[in-house]
Amino acid sequence: MTSESEEKIKKAFNEKSWNEIKIEDSWRIFKILAEFVEGFEKLGRIGPCVSIFGSARTSPDHEYYGIAEEIAFKLTQLGYGVITGGGPGIMEAGNRGATKGNGRSVGLNINLPFEQKANQYIDSDKLINFDHFYVRKTMFVKYAQGFVVLPGGFGTMDELFEALTLIQTEKIAHFPIILVGKSFWEGLVKWLKEVMLQRHEYVSISDLDIFSIVDDANSAVEIINKFYSKYLLSPNF
Repeated sequence: MTSESEEKIKKAFNEKSWNEIKIEDSWRIFKILAEFVEGFEKLGRIGPCVSIFGSARTSPDHEYYGIAEEIAFKLTQLGYGVITGGGPGIMEAGNRGATKGNGRSVGLNINLPFEQKANQYIDSDKLINFDHFYVRKTMFVKYAQGFVVLPGGFGTMDELFEALTLIQTEKIAHFPIILVGKSFWEGLVKWLKEVMLQRHEYVSISDLDIFSIVDDANSAVEIINKFYSKYLLSPNF
């Protein structure tokens, strides 16, 4: 644990007066509200988009970077815009592919003390910087017609399971969730089936149909296209 982390822990347990707590909470509410307002105003005009998630640590020469870029490009050719977390790695690849396809390229960046800064492929009027993860995740879900999830770490898993939970509990419509990279996801899926489902029955068998797993860009894009074609909808809806 770093000295900075230790200081944060100590600070969290510092005694504060009731007045100090009220003032801090009031300002926090206004900051959160401001992020929601900016997000709703900017994203309410972007049209149908697909959110692409994955690791910020994926290098441009990695296979998954190329797949993410190709998926984004192909989506723009069908009329979809692309939403990413706005940072490097898979997020950059998504924005890069969208820009290459002359499509809408949206970046929902999060201010972090390390690793994250906005990439250069985001449309200048479609970059939003957030301080709060939960506001940012609301925007990912509210304005996306599908999720494409490439390999990543805790942040990617957080975004994936947020979407899965909202669909499972019927808080949002059942839009496509596509996991890309079978070799990466097969261990997780096996655990979901053998431990979470069969051993403990913490989920239903139908819950495992919420997502699909593919290995290439064409398959990912085809799932999204088929889903909306079934309802006679195209990206101008």
